[in-house]
Amino acid sequence: MTYWKQFETQVSGWPNIATHPHRFGGREFRLGSAEVGHVHTGGIVDIPFPRAIHDELLTQGLAENHRWVPNSGWVTFQMRSQEDLHHGLWLMRISYLRYALKSASDAHKLLERESRELHLSPQLRSLLGQFVPREQVAS
Repeated sequence: MTYWKQFETQVSGWPNIATHPHRFGGREFRLGSAEVGHVHTGGIVDIPFPRAIHDELLTQGLAENHRWVPNSGWVTFQMRSQEDLHHGLWLMRISYLRYALKSASDAHKLLERESRELHLSPQLRSLLGQFVPREQVAS
């Protein structure tokens, strides 16, 4: 099985993820009406992020600017190996998490658990914390 097919299988199994054909080939992943990201048949993963998360990922060398819209919040990552597959899933999970936090019954607990599992840097964890609804923010 190709890396992009393994990627599709993994991401499509996450709670509330719907998959759709992507207009430029491959599969698009949505959580509700929001696109979490997509993977092209060649193994290129494209993911939208808010500018601050985008910039942090680029600063840490964890992703590249999107090749067609480099001045947007989109990042690109090429999967060429099993290690790349895991990293692509890690990036997509961060995108998924920022949307999942908005509707989670206990967003703070979800952020803590996912931060540990994803081994997020304090900076990325802090940036994702902005998506915890205000009424759920721990004092």
